[in-house]
Amino acid sequence: MNALHHLWEQLLQDELERCQTTKKNDRWRPKLHIAPPFGWLNDPNGLCQHQGTYHAFYQFSPFQAKGGLKFWGHCTSQDLLHWKFEGAPLTADQPEDCHGVYSGSALIEDGEMYLYYTGNVKEMGDHDFVNTGRRSYTMLAVSRDGRTIESKEALMDHKDYPSDLTRHVRDPKVWKREDTYYMVQGARTKEDKGIVLLFSSGDKRHWEYRKRFETKEAFGYMWECPDIYELDGRTVLSISPQGVETEGLKYANLYQSVTCFLDGDFRAEAAMGEFRELDGGFDFYAPQTFLGDDGRRIQIAWMGLPDVEEFYTNRTVEDGWQHMMTIPRELSVKNGVLCQNPVKELAEWWNCSKPLQGSFDENVESCCELELHTEGGNLEVVLADGLRLRYNKEEKIFWMEFTDSLLGSGRRVRGREIEELKEMRILIDVSSVEVFINEGTDVFTTRFYPKTALCRVRINGEGCHGTYYFHSNEQ
Repeated sequence: MNALHHLWEQLLQDELERCQTTKKNDRWRPKLHIAPPFGWLNDPNGLCQHQGTYHAFYQFSPFQAKGGLKFWGHCTSQDLLHWKFEGAPLTADQPEDCHGVYSGSALIEDGEMYLYYTGNVKEMGDHDFVNTGRRSYTMLAVSRDGRTIESKEALMDHKDYPSDLTRHVRDPKVWKREDTYYMVQGARTKEDKGIVLLFSSGDKRHWEYRKRFETKEAFGYMWECPDIYELDGRTVLSISPQGVETEGLKYANLYQSVTCFLDGDFRAEAAMGEFRELDGGFDFYAPQTFLGDDGRRIQIAWMGLPDVEEFYTNRTVEDGWQHMMTIPRELSVKNGVLCQNPVKELAEWWNCSKPLQGSFDENVESCCELELHTEGGNLEVVLADGLRLRYNKEEKIFWMEFTDSLLGSGRRVRGREIEELKEMRILIDVSSVEVFINEGTDVFTTRFYPKTALCRVRINGEGCHGTYYFHSNEQ
């Protein structure tokens, strides 16, 4: 790598040493979720399992907790729960990525990691940076371990994309099927319509445009972070559209993350089914998946959203870092619905449990899980005296509502229609809450900021029973 990369490496090392020697306040740092050691985190990138080790890269602005120049941060894990920070192997050190190493994916083949990403370049002058002033390069970096980058090269630029597109083309996801490599990228047309582009290649470097996925009427002006994968005999298209209008309880966030099933071969005339939101909460965006060595389709998303600062914030900025990832989730299809549940390793991690019966009002550990079962009646769970999770069987809506503005840091209320509430898993990890309803058919994710290390939980429900799980180092 060049001298600029080595300079970034040294600055990162200096910042890491500073944080380790300073008595830094980590009151809201999660125990089981990926979070940056300092600075800003957003989209997950390059998710993979390589030689038995899980690798997760992410958008990383190390020197500013409110965001800035993007690199790829890197962490590894043996169990999908405990992650080790490995530095920032991909930095802005080439003419084609000098203004940011943007999102992408990993392809594992022949003992090497092929890391595809978008190199961002902004030109000087008066531009809108949509139709002019921006250059987006599809880049490839090669590594054997994810820590050291052996080479970087630009594979495509604007002239290689369809002529009706703006300069917003990004986020390559690459996979291999049979003897051909495929890539999807998100794009925005000059008519402000979000689409997904499909490319193919025989050698991982020379790519041919094949087709586009789009709706008849515009569904947002930009489709980010696309993903296509096979799951339980179905083909899934996942996108993060921007510019979708709110419809009642649907699409309540500024930006969304949705999936649909593709009917037919994705390489030919595959019809797109109806979109469904992946998460009904406040903090979920840019999900990406990978296939584990054991055949599980695992998804990780950014537990955050872009451009929401005027609506709600994250109090970890006070401590020099911002944002985290969701717990890795196993995906499945049940009764025609894509379901998400925490990876099985989570259940294996808890070594202590306590039965829950009827009403409950106690302090729980800052990292724990509550598993609740109902008889289809009303249920209310209050966390930290200010986050209400409630369901009314007549209304048939599940609500996630903050009654304490400081706890939610500006977050207020989200809801989703649910025909019947049968069971619910609530994962609390210091400053995050993930709620999995009816075996993961519906999910709600949010950040929150309790005043104390222990979290008070109050439960009231008709015929409600369950289990409280946590991990004790004394076991």
